[in-house]
Amino acid sequence: MSTFSMHTHTCGELRACNIDAEVTLTGWVWHRRDHGGLIFIDLRDREGLTQVSFDPDIAGEAFHVAETVRPEWPVKVCGVVRPRPNGQANPNLATGEIEVLATKIEVLNTSRTPAFQIEDDQELSEDLRLRWRYLDLRRPTMAANLRLRSDFTFAIREALHKRAFTEVETPALFKSTPEGARDFIVPSRLQPGSFYALPQSPQLLKQLLMVAGVERYYQVAKCFRDEDLRADRQPEFTQVDIEMSFVDQNDVMGALEDVLRDAFAQVGVQMPAPLRRLSFTEAMDTYGTDKPDTRFGMELVDVTGVFASSSFKVFSSAANTEGQVVKCINAKGAGTWSRGKIDKLSKVAATFGAKGLAWIAFRADGSVNSPIAKFLSEDEMDGVRAACKAEPGDLVLFAAGERIPTCEILGGMRTHMAKALELPLEGHDFLWVVDFPLVHWDEDRKAYAAEHQPFTQPNEDDLERLESDPLSVGSHTYDFVMDGYEAGGGGMRIHNAELQMRILRMLGFTEEGAKEQFGFLLEALEYGAPPMGGFALGLDRVCMLLAGADSIREVMAFPKTTNGNDLMSSAPSAVSERQLEEVSLRLA
Repeated sequence: MSTFSMHTHTCGELRACNIDAEVTLTGWVWHRRDHGGLIFIDLRDREGLTQVSFDPDIAGEAFHVAETVRPEWPVKVCGVVRPRPNGQANPNLATGEIEVLATKIEVLNTSRTPAFQIEDDQELSEDLRLRWRYLDLRRPTMAANLRLRSDFTFAIREALHKRAFTEVETPALFKSTPEGARDFIVPSRLQPGSFYALPQSPQLLKQLLMVAGVERYYQVAKCFRDEDLRADRQPEFTQVDIEMSFVDQNDVMGALEDVLRDAFAQVGVQMPAPLRRLSFTEAMDTYGTDKPDTRFGMELVDVTGVFASSSFKVFSSAANTEGQVVKCINAKGAGTWSRGKIDKLSKVAATFGAKGLAWIAFRADGSVNSPIAKFLSEDEMDGVRAACKAEPGDLVLFAAGERIPTCEILGGMRTHMAKALELPLEGHDFLWVVDFPLVHWDEDRKAYAAEHQPFTQPNEDDLERLESDPLSVGSHTYDFVMDGYEAGGGGMRIHNAELQMRILRMLGFTEEGAKEQFGFLLEALEYGAPPMGGFALGLDRVCMLLAGADSIREVMAFPKTTNGNDLMSSAPSAVSERQLEEVSLRLA
């Protein structure tokens, strides 16, 4: 029974065991059906739905009020629980065995006609939903998504608290530091010409907490990044931020597995532990991505050796050039597609960086269709069949060139083909991807960039090559992958000031510039900083996957569009001249 005084039960609570009970319900009128002598109202709240019947012979005044109510009016109903008439029970509804015979109804407010019906099966544009978000959130699916997010967040907090983690809040106004994305900056009124930055993450602060002796820290942290948006990215997002000291990598990963296993179990998902671990190299070579979905096969196959003497120059050139490969995937069943449908895959491959797409369709009748078949010998065709286990009805897609870009092209095509072929994806897929390279080459900046972040601990055995061959240096890193998404990531941190300065210099910082940006961290590392490592779980992304949604906007109460707009409030918006003057700014 509810503790709220306005009602005795929720609209999803009543069952056959409550028959003959006098109850009071509150909620929104969802549907109203006038059957002449009787009126039925489906009353909805966040917990569910209850059918309320109005009989003029039982409560004439309530019946007349019920004649006037309309959808989305909030009402209060008093009545008696009774079984539904024979043959009218609804087995698809939790409260489907009963109804409430109303004795009184009170209209708590009226409602304008909503911009759309508050139903789950409506074909609604996302812009319309975001414009009227407070109505969209009334829909059962959206209400369930918010509850799921709440339950999972609580479960994470509880699991961490049980393991002696301390929740510490860090500032939302901090120093602007380069962390891979653009900062949102906030002008200071008290120090004209100076700016705070909204945190891209609490990364530096949680390292300082380890120096401070907190030892086991966590925070459900709001983070801000001014970057291009997509389905799984928002300008403001939430991560479960974690850091531990006096630990090694296995300590951190083991603790995280315990926490995640407990939290997932609280929302009905079983996560096996210990999780599988794939190295970055293995993940790229096998799946073409560092965040693979392993619920389906279609693994990348190296056929470089098959084409060493091929007359097809694109393949033979790659096969005979150091660092280059020829690889393929077998999209089983797609060999029955029409030539026109297969040709369209070239445009898809181009989005992943391909300049073209070679393919061989093994037709169901045993014939072969391919734009490159005339260049291939019988031995090469047999080599492809054997390597890919190709059968009639299969489609083999190829890429050739530098190893990582080639793998990424086929990794993108692997995901695309899985969706196009509607491959079954059962349950959830959890794994670790570990041992990332420390840095990669940023072609736009013509400089090295951190693969994770500039504070990652390099592999100790690789330190002698840090300046001479940075791309060969590994790191103590680990990403938590769920259903083909990077759901979280972390690594061991540098806890030595001298090594941290070496890394920053390698990334292009002068010593003066490094001290200007990170002086407070470098100073702290000189005061007995312990070995430390941590992790950040993308709460929005994980909840999206738990809800079976395809966008994190489905599990956020008030998200932005892909242009960063809030259609409901019209943010971002102009501010007054006075506001600008107060922070010593003038628009160009």
